[in-house]
Amino acid sequence: MSMISVEIGSEEPHEYANGISVGEVILNVHGKRSGAVAALVDGIERDFSYELETDCSVEPILGDSDAGLYILRHSCAHLLAQAVTELFPDAKPTIGPPIDHGFYYDFYMDPIGDEELRVIEKKMNEHVRANHKIVREEFDNAGLREVIADNKFKLEIMDEKIGEEVGSSAYRQGDFIDMCRGPHAPSTSHLRFFKLTSTSQAYWRADSKREPLTRIYGMCYATKEGLKARQQQIQEAGKRDHKKIGKEMELYMIDELIGKGLPVWLPNGEILKSEIERFAVETEETYGYDRVTTPVLAKQQLFECSGHLPHYADSMYPPMEMDDGTYYLKAMNCPMHHLVFRNKKRSYRDLPIRIAEYGTVYRNELSGTLTGLLRVRMLSMNDAHIYCTLDQVASEFADNIRMVQDYYATFGFTNYHFRLSLWDPENTDKYIGQHETWEATQNHLRKILDDLGVDYVEAVGEAAFYGPKIDIQFTTALGREESMSTIQLDFAAKERFELSYKDETGAENSEVFVIHRAPLSTHERFVAFLTEHWIGNFPTWLSPIQVQVITISEKHKEYAAEVSAALKTAGVRVKVDDSDATIGKKIRMHRKMRPAYMLILGEEEATGSTVSIRARNGDQCKGISLNDFISQISEEISNRSGELALVPSEK
Repeated sequence: MSMISVEIGSEEPHEYANGISVGEVILNVHGKRSGAVAALVDGIERDFSYELETDCSVEPILGDSDAGLYILRHSCAHLLAQAVTELFPDAKPTIGPPIDHGFYYDFYMDPIGDEELRVIEKKMNEHVRANHKIVREEFDNAGLREVIADNKFKLEIMDEKIGEEVGSSAYRQGDFIDMCRGPHAPSTSHLRFFKLTSTSQAYWRADSKREPLTRIYGMCYATKEGLKARQQQIQEAGKRDHKKIGKEMELYMIDELIGKGLPVWLPNGEILKSEIERFAVETEETYGYDRVTTPVLAKQQLFECSGHLPHYADSMYPPMEMDDGTYYLKAMNCPMHHLVFRNKKRSYRDLPIRIAEYGTVYRNELSGTLTGLLRVRMLSMNDAHIYCTLDQVASEFADNIRMVQDYYATFGFTNYHFRLSLWDPENTDKYIGQHETWEATQNHLRKILDDLGVDYVEAVGEAAFYGPKIDIQFTTALGREESMSTIQLDFAAKERFELSYKDETGAENSEVFVIHRAPLSTHERFVAFLTEHWIGNFPTWLSPIQVQVITISEKHKEYAAEVSAALKTAGVRVKVDDSDATIGKKIRMHRKMRPAYMLILGEEEATGSTVSIRARNGDQCKGISLNDFISQISEEISNRSGELALVPSEK
């Protein structure tokens, strides 16, 4: 038996007989408590069972590393499939990928509820305690087909990804086997720290015309502490859930009779919406935008011209056949804005032209993906399009990046970063334009970000179909990364819509570049993030109820009416509760509406024309003159302050 040299860590190479496994090497060097779940062998991820035949380097993959967590979560998805197929023999596993913080697996089976989820989790724990070895097995094409013969979904995956001749691997644990390329953890005992969290509806291939599936989600960590920290994060996020807070504060409603994903803004939500829109309008006026309003539907030819048909057709509602042609609900405002630009002759002196609209668009999202305000079918979009020359692109992008930063500072957002979203040159069918144009414009945006000194990451495959973009990625209370705002460069519209202007020589110049930008995202998504960030305790200028007046007894009704009238005259949003309920009950009842301030009015206040103030954080201050309070809160509102410290604490 020949010997091989294995480099592992910073130590001198180790000598072993060839055929030794990765797991044996790691055990020999690092011991049982290494924390490794797999290893890099000459830079390639391998299972512990992989046998070493030649000189190589071995680098352990620790369970709490990004790569290790990916492997653990992938293995946990298999553990879930093992439990489900044992409990529900007719269930067919389809795909089960790792995701941020956990995993999911889609099954062709009837929907399940919380009780079934608990039973599945119990069965998974039984298999963890059984400590099944997770064994890789290699198959030729015929052998692999035999393994998955009763699962049409796996066969479809095999036909698509593996081909006719190649074959692949599968992983076995106990009586369960699943087609997979791996790598996986050495045994089920490595998967102790998991928790199933929820279920949802899905469709095979994300196609509503295909088979309905049941998706089961779970989370998985390398340590008990990691899992506990995540559970605490979820618990905290539950307190911030915009769906729960939105219902308490009566911001919006969704009624099945209207349809899923179609929110109705209630009076309090409409106030919030209007304040944000007013802020956007004021900001855009300072940046030189002109506002328009466009229809919510248009002819098929418009969306063919824009490229939304066919590149975006799956996200658009089905066509409507009218007596004068075929119409679609608009999914974007941009095609109509292009026509506004083209509506009259433009001169180089006019550029850049900035056209803005707080328009409503409609997108045909799958019902199973809809959730609160984060994913809806009707979107109010803070949208605008800038028409400019290539030389003006950099300054316009810079202005919009500054606009985003100013907006976020006002709204109190700090947990965000910039992403340069690029096309995928390996999947060009998703995009329009030519390779050289994509590379040139992407380099242009990269230079803009570099010149501004803005930190950013790059993401291949995240570009719009018509050009690269800069996305602003927001981290939610659950630690999930979501796209909030976007600034997109469009180099295709000028040709598709024949956009042009007269240049300095009087010639018609068609080099019109278009920038799409939505710094406040859609109103729905923005309000969801805003609600969860502030836990509904919006800054005073945004609060639907800025002041809640509460009387100690019914005899103070007259003074309450006087206070309310003075506040309304000053432009403050105020509600009055002069009922005969106890003061404690009133405070508890109104707390869920999260007014910026409660004013408690009794005999002392009525006699002295003062107010007693109770802030949301529990701070209280007595004997403040009504005029002083109005002056201070008016300043707080006009300054759009994010602070809620109007008065000194006096507990």
